Amino acid sequence: MRSRVIKVLAVVAVLLGGVLLVPTAYARLTNSPPTGEGTAVAWTAPEPTEPPPPTLADAPVSVNFKGDFFSWALLDHATGELSGAKNMAKTNSTESMIKAWFAANYLRELGDEPIPGRFRRDIVTSIRDSNDDAANRLYSAAGGPASIRQMIMVCDLTDTRPGRVPGYRGWWSFTEMSARDAVRLGRCIADGTAAGPTHTPFLLDEMSKVRGTTDDADQQRREGGGRWGIIDGLPEAILDQGPVAIKNGWTPLNYDGNWHVNCLAVTEKWSLAVLLRYPIASGLDYGADLCAAVATQLVSPQPGAALKVPQQPVGKL
Repeated sequence: MRSRVIKVLAVVAVLLGGVLLVPTAYARLTNSPPTGEGTAVAWTAPEPTEPPPPTLADAPVSVNFKGDFFSWALLDHATGELSGAKNMAKTNSTESMIKAWFAANYLRELGDEPIPGRFRRDIVTSIRDSNDDAANRLYSAAGGPASIRQMIMVCDLTDTRPGRVPGYRGWWSFTEMSARDAVRLGRCIADGTAAGPTHTPFLLDEMSKVRGTTDDADQQRREGGGRWGIIDGLPEAILDQGPVAIKNGWTPLNYDGNWHVNCLAVTEKWSLAVLLRYPIASGLDYGADLCAAVATQLVSPQPGAALKVPQQPVGKL
């Protein structure tokens, strides 16, 4: 009889101990205060969740544009996701933006051979200063009109075609290209397809060193300052991640009374292009500012976005 009583008391003790221990053990597992009375358990607040490094991502874009044509496109190099304006398949004349391809095409044809000094100088001045004479020599060395066809084939472009403006047929600056083809060209340059593995780092480095402003003093008849546009719309948090390669194209054309302005920026992660046609009277700064505005609106997360902090659970301590 006595042994049976002892066994019963032992079982009751175990059950009571379990009731008292469960809340405390649960609290240790969940890092939350126990729900019942008992020993207090300290609760440490989780660290705030840091946002990912800023990048460019698809987002609504709104600009106060007054002109004939406005288009943009963004290409995520990792996912292949293409986003942009509804008219991103419509074309604009490339102007000097296409000079990046002439340099790339020439470099790809070199293969692993070193760059001859005279052509290295032409690449530097055609990219950094947008020099027309240097670009013409690269264009000829890369096959002239055949170079345009190679660009379409090598970079899988779908909307690009040789220029068709009466009186300007055969001019490389009048090559027609869409915003979505421009970012495809950007990816083609970034991944080494356009210039080949040996010389792609050199080309991207030169494109990151474009110089000169929209000021009249920097705009000459055969070359001009081209460091403006998308690059001005990017925050330091993106610029600090690495060099941004750019090549803009811009010309005021009398045949339609418009500035033809194109902005192209390329990084390892993405390519962004903005294409514009608007009245000459508006000036070059108007187009440069619009390119910057598009880039700023695509920054993700937007500067000042609040961090997510988990709430402290309610319970007794």
